[in-house]
Amino acid sequence: MAVTAALVKELRELSGAGMSDCKNALVEANGDIQSAIAILREKGLAAAAKKAGRIAAEGLVSIALTEDRKSGAIVEINSETDFVAKNDTFVNFVQQTAKQVLNSSATTVDELLAEPWLENNTETVKDVLTHKIATIGENLGIRRFERYVTSDNGVVVEYIHGGGRVGVMVELTASNINDAILEAGRNVCMQIAAMSPQFLKKEDVPSEFINREREILTQQALNENATAEKPKPENVIIQMVEGRISKLFLKEICLLEQEYVKEGKQSVSEYLKTVGDITINRFVRFEKGEGIEKKEENFAEEVSKAMNG
Repeated sequence: MAVTAALVKELRELSGAGMSDCKNALVEANGDIQSAIAILREKGLAAAAKKAGRIAAEGLVSIALTEDRKSGAIVEINSETDFVAKNDTFVNFVQQTAKQVLNSSATTVDELLAEPWLENNTETVKDVLTHKIATIGENLGIRRFERYVTSDNGVVVEYIHGGGRVGVMVELTASNINDAILEAGRNVCMQIAAMSPQFLKKEDVPSEFINREREILTQQALNENATAEKPKPENVIIQMVEGRISKLFLKEICLLEQEYVKEGKQSVSEYLKTVGDITINRFVRFEKGEGIEKKEENFAEEVSKAMNG
């Protein structure tokens, strides 16, 4: 029986194995789907499909830069366990994927997965990912990535914390890029890693975001005021809320307004002025597993499940 593109596609969807593996299995099985699945299972490649439903909330963040720092890429790839996240095979895959993103034009994970693998263009990124799932024995997933390309007077600066638990990438511009500017950039990256700002500056905060926070703070103040021995007038409460938003809330969520953690007596914006004419254009912060709901299982039950097949 002839091996057609439709058969390869069908086997890939059924098994979760890579395109080339599916084609080879079908050739070996003379086009028989069930025999091809058995061949893939024997090679451990079809197992990837079974692992796809398991929650991957561990993993690593990695960053790749061009030598001149004009381009940078950050990627998060998840695994099921922290143990696998420390595995050399997984670590190398994450680093290679960061380089893939650096040289890619993809804007979505799906586009990235469909690209030829930089290390071996006979396979796609999806094929390589499927191989890693089969080899490592856990569900893995390329969750997100970001790529920066800067101008002539700009550079990309990076920081990895905790061996890949948090990654930060900053694009900045300055009239003269030197070691002091790069050091300031790394200090800002460390600030972002520690303080997790949501916006660069006040002007970037959407009005609906501020309005939502205003409503929450106002209701909290009114609830507290209702049980106070000496209730405050409503106009005083409104002033208190506005003060809280401008003096504390915006400073907490805006990078340039934050208190610079290394000094404590100046803002990040003020710190940058002491170094030189530096403009922070944008930043990205990835924390592995951030926002992924982990499935909690009793260890004894997990062992029992494994023992019972």
